Amino acid sequence: MRVSVVCLPVIVLTLVVAWPSSTRSQAPTSPAPTSTRRELRVGAPGVPATLDPATALEGTVPLIARQVFDTLVAYREGTTDVEPGLATRWHVSRDGLIWSFTLRDGVRFEDGTLLTSADVAASFERQLRPDAVGTAVVWSALFRGTPGVVKEVKAPDPHTVQIVLVQPYAPLVTLLAHPGLGIVKTVTGGDGTARLIGTGAYRVVDASAGRLALEAAPGYWAAPPKSERLVFLEIGGDEQAEAELDARTLDVWFPPGPPQRTEGALSLPGLRVGYLAFQTEKEPFSRRKVRQAVAAALDPVAIGVALERAAVPLQSFLPPGVWARREGSPVLGGSRRAVRTLLTEGGWSAAHKPTLLVPSAESPVNVPKVAEAIQVALGAQSIQLALRTEPFDAAYAMLQRGEHDVALLEAPVIAGDPHLFLFPLSTSEAAIKGPRALNFSFYRSPALDGALIRASQLTFRAERARLYQRAQVLLAQELPWLPIYVRLNWALARGDVHGLRLHPTGFHRLDTVTLGIPPGSAR
Repeated sequence: MRVSVVCLPVIVLTLVVAWPSSTRSQAPTSPAPTSTRRELRVGAPGVPATLDPATALEGTVPLIARQVFDTLVAYREGTTDVEPGLATRWHVSRDGLIWSFTLRDGVRFEDGTLLTSADVAASFERQLRPDAVGTAVVWSALFRGTPGVVKEVKAPDPHTVQIVLVQPYAPLVTLLAHPGLGIVKTVTGGDGTARLIGTGAYRVVDASAGRLALEAAPGYWAAPPKSERLVFLEIGGDEQAEAELDARTLDVWFPPGPPQRTEGALSLPGLRVGYLAFQTEKEPFSRRKVRQAVAAALDPVAIGVALERAAVPLQSFLPPGVWARREGSPVLGGSRRAVRTLLTEGGWSAAHKPTLLVPSAESPVNVPKVAEAIQVALGAQSIQLALRTEPFDAAYAMLQRGEHDVALLEAPVIAGDPHLFLFPLSTSEAAIKGPRALNFSFYRSPALDGALIRASQLTFRAERARLYQRAQVLLAQELPWLPIYVRLNWALARGDVHGLRLHPTGFHRLDTVTLGIPPGSAR
């Protein structure tokens, strides 16, 4: 059997998060409005003056791109599993190197031209070519460079697109749902400037500094959008957002963290996971029983208090909404007796006082408070930790050299595929000290490597899920790193906003949203 080399995905390392008393992902049901305004005004940080989906992995750009540019496959509601988009079906060759996608009939770009496989190939070509570096942020991160694991994209006939790989890469289908891989067409306007158009529910009609206006695309191939216009507005923070919501000049606000106001607030676990990485090459965390004792000593309720409203405690190795997540016994929490037994069996000594490294970076989380909560919880169980906060770059260099004892970190489940999270955090390939290090526990297990490598190569989704379930069982037994929390995605909506449903990726569908206007109100 031939084993392919598995490319490491890029992981953005950041920090910790928080806990609300309750979370909701959908606007509350209320009586049907008597009249409806057909324009929805959406506030967000970082509204771009021009829209290129290839330039951002997360944030406002892919959120807006989701409304304008369709993808070959689409995320299902509430999960990172996928369903047909521009492609109605797909299959892969027996060697796992050629993925073929059959395009939907009758799909048109906003200029009225029919979508063909040549358009799809050209759209991908603008990202995979070597001179695309700098603009192909999404492609480079998902496919490990440009062109990365993709050899070429072909159009053997007008309705078939073939993506040819240099090695089997099973995450491909999930990744193709990312808005950064939306299908674009470059056209030249009357003023001679080039712009990107799509096949999505909306089209860009006006753009200026801090404002991007979209209107419903005529003849859209799927259900027509509920609102005729979406206007994205740059909002500087909660105070401005609340004032504009009260003044009815804003309908929905997508803040980077929990909003100050709770009335009208919606939340849903996202894809950014906070975790503790044990340096398993060093005492005392080279001992599994000690790592298990730490997990048993951490009370998720106490952690939730420290997290406040920015995140919720996480009791599994994948967050809710990510396909292949294993539901089972909680990872954190245990009795005092269990902790004492594990410490004794692990040879814990009162002389041990390891250091908890906390990178300092901008975050919606009160990082010192979370670290202190962990320190207090462990101290109450006779596990003494010293806290060490370092600037992000300095801390990252320490992590790459393996100079830490345990570190409080954050990493995203990029594009919602388990491979781009479990593989870099857990495999031997990512545990090589130096610039390529991503497995900061430096844990190595042939059994875990085998499951995660095989899962990245197989094309049968059910078998991939089985292997990821197996990997999570192994992680629960060995605990080289501990899931601590998952950050929440937030929205703040006026009471007459209907049909708003949040998505774990943060790329929320807005074509289902409407705004009801009370009788007698001005349009």
